[in-house]
Amino acid sequence: MGVSHSYLTRVEVQHLLGVTTFGMWRLARKYDKFPKPDERPYSPFDRQEPEEVWDGTEVYSWAAGTAELAHRGAVLLRPAPEDPAPGRWLGYRDTLRGPALDWHTDIGVIRLVHCDDSKAATDVASAIASSGNKDVVVTVCALFGDMGFGGPALVAADTAHPGIEYEARWGDVAALAGQVLPWWPDLLRLSSLIREWKPGAQAAVAEIPSNDNEKILSRAAANEGFDVTSRVAATDMANGIRNNRIDHTLNDIKIFCMEGYGKAPNQVVPGAVPDTSHHPLPCDGDRQALQAGWHKLALHTHPDAVAALEVAFGREPNLLPFGAVTEIPVQQGAISNRWIHRLTMCDPTAAHAVLAQDDKAEAFFIDPLTDMPVLRTPGDSGKQLWRFYAPLSLPAAGAELASVVMHHTLWVLTSDGQVHPAPCTPTEHLWWGHGGGDRASEAAAVVNQLLDDLDATVDLRKHWDAPKGLTALFNEKHKQGAELTRAALLHARMTPPRTL
Repeated sequence: MGVSHSYLTRVEVQHLLGVTTFGMWRLARKYDKFPKPDERPYSPFDRQEPEEVWDGTEVYSWAAGTAELAHRGAVLLRPAPEDPAPGRWLGYRDTLRGPALDWHTDIGVIRLVHCDDSKAATDVASAIASSGNKDVVVTVCALFGDMGFGGPALVAADTAHPGIEYEARWGDVAALAGQVLPWWPDLLRLSSLIREWKPGAQAAVAEIPSNDNEKILSRAAANEGFDVTSRVAATDMANGIRNNRIDHTLNDIKIFCMEGYGKAPNQVVPGAVPDTSHHPLPCDGDRQALQAGWHKLALHTHPDAVAALEVAFGREPNLLPFGAVTEIPVQQGAISNRWIHRLTMCDPTAAHAVLAQDDKAEAFFIDPLTDMPVLRTPGDSGKQLWRFYAPLSLPAAGAELASVVMHHTLWVLTSDGQVHPAPCTPTEHLWWGHGGGDRASEAAAVVNQLLDDLDATVDLRKHWDAPKGLTALFNEKHKQGAELTRAALLHARMTPPRTL
């Protein structure tokens, strides 16, 4: 998105401006604002020797505003024709970078490509120039992807110099066309809609196409092999995505097709608006019911369950019964081995499949006390790893936290002899030592809550408010395997850190 940079050698600048070496020397002395050269930016793909180069956009734009060289400068930055004749719409065109509309104007044909990808204007202008330019297009405009004065911002590339892009104004193009110009919001920027548009037409009312996540969730919602609560949960999330996409599109139309600044209205109208006849769809239902539905889906083995669960992990992980993804090395003698001996081997579920993250898994397990899925994988370096979801809470059964051990994550030892990975919310992590910022405060917050209530469902939304003494303790550098007793943790919680 935006103007792509191009660099011109001295010879290329002379060719662009139609001057000799002496002529370029004269321009640099006659005009204080004549662009200064620079050294070509480093690129690992460009082995050329360092040399003086000029920014192509800067030179081309400067020339357009200089009476002596305006005819050599950027077409849409040159002085506008006086009393231009009304332009004429020439219809729809397919291009290699998406749909376009052509406008015949006093300066020639302007092609407006409805695409905001990088280098779209250059690519289309280059294709026109190389194919003979039978439509006599003088410049190609593409969307900048942002809002400018007078309408959507534009990037232009002239067919005479397609490799040089520059910013253009929507209002200037509209003035040359002699009418307001249509603009399509991103989610309705479809060839079928743009192809059907005609000047003066009302905005088409169209359904926004479903994205991949909607399709995945809708497929899960329609799967009769799933429990009804799981299907309701998938439907709820699909509806939420649909509502967000419609709201986003309506907001874009409001921004890009606003009335304008001051007395001059923007010369832009929406080419299409979203169908809101069923908007908004019901979503954000009872949270406990949704969590129960996702829990059942996580235990399923159908591919639709795996795909839906992946969407949920990326969109709303707090609806799922799992904490943060955690990895520890397979290591003899580590505190984690006491937990590993407790694991039960099982067939993989959707939760295991998502946990595997496309890596090879050697075996699948479940923790019988917390129901957390676990797997063993060779790892990227060939060193075996245990990968699991941290629990959101621990079973207490009247026990209390006896100590914590630091070994690649926090491990909780309880007064009844159990060992657990410390609970953690899905989007946080547990660590210690000098990590900068507030990294150790998550561990301090978890321990602070477990000291009072071993089976607490941890809340890390305000982990930075953890007791300063505990945070300071976890900010210290501890060796892998170091243990902090309950007494040491309570003492740290009661003792504010010393300030120097």
